[in-house]
Amino acid sequence: PTGSHVEWCKQLIAATISSQISGSVTSENVSRDYKALRDGNKLAQMEEAPLFPGESIKAIVKDVMYICPFMGAVSGTLTVTDFKLYFKNVERDPHFILDVPLGVISRVEKIGAQSHGDNSCGIEIVCKDMRNLRLAYKQEEQSKLGIFENLNKHAFPLSNGQALFAFSYKEKFPINGWKVYDPVSEYKRQGLPNESWKISKINSNYEFCDTYPAIIVVPTSVKDDDLSKVAAFRAKGRVPVLSWIHPESQATITRCSQPLVGPNDKRCKEDEKYLQTIMDANAQSHKLIIFDARQNSVADTNKLWYQDTASLME
Repeated sequence: PTGSHVEWCKQLIAATISSQISGSVTSENVSRDYKALRDGNKLAQMEEAPLFPGESIKAIVKDVMYICPFMGAVSGTLTVTDFKLYFKNVERDPHFILDVPLGVISRVEKIGAQSHGDNSCGIEIVCKDMRNLRLAYKQEEQSKLGIFENLNKHAFPLSNGQALFAFSYKEKFPINGWKVYDPVSEYKRQGLPNESWKISKINSNYEFCDTYPAIIVVPTSVKDDDLSKVAAFRAKGRVPVLSWIHPESQATITRCSQPLVGPNDKRCKEDEKYLQTIMDANAQSHKLIIFDARQNSVADTNKLWYQDTASLME
């Protein structure tokens, strides 16, 4: 910040702190309902920050001034957790709430000032969403270091050797996301496996092809050794596997990556035999139509690139 900007912040913080100490908020300005709530636990509950499962509170400071650019100084309770900064004022109707995820924070700076012999302290928080938040509180608050240090620690976890909050998040979901989709059930819905197609678990550990699912459908007569040889001739090991089958005609759609023919148009007898097996899997047709969705320029470039890569590997 520039010198004039810092000086302005210091003056504003000093003014808000001194007004807070002098008790400018008189009892006449506080509603009867608020007085009744303040004597009980209900007010404390109203000021509590809502927490996600696994979220923990790191610091709580009362009588903090948030210097709002639209409403002026707002007094309330500040809570810092390992996920967010939460400021709440319950005197206003409706309640004033400032809820800032720590991941939005770009920079945290201290701003100090002295007025009427009393030390005051402030923090300016620069956010990635173009907001600049200014908070002021009395110097004697023992939790002053807790605010600044906890903000820096949890807003920038990787720089402080901390794990991201996502690893502490402990919400329990009613449905196991890993079991929302069951590929075996989906294949059974399509009438698979049958006499022509089988379910293969050759990729159960994603070692055969790391971009294919763990379960794939291939022709019944194909062995795992044959699939490995075909994979060596296909870009990234993406052999032709079944994606869809017609329930009556048994016509299929199989998808794969390009063959590694190179500029010399190399051939692979295992790959050609595999394509013949796919064609034979449908007894009602003796045609195999191959669609290449790539542009010619892309196909030619990949053809040369994969050839150069294969040469380097050799």
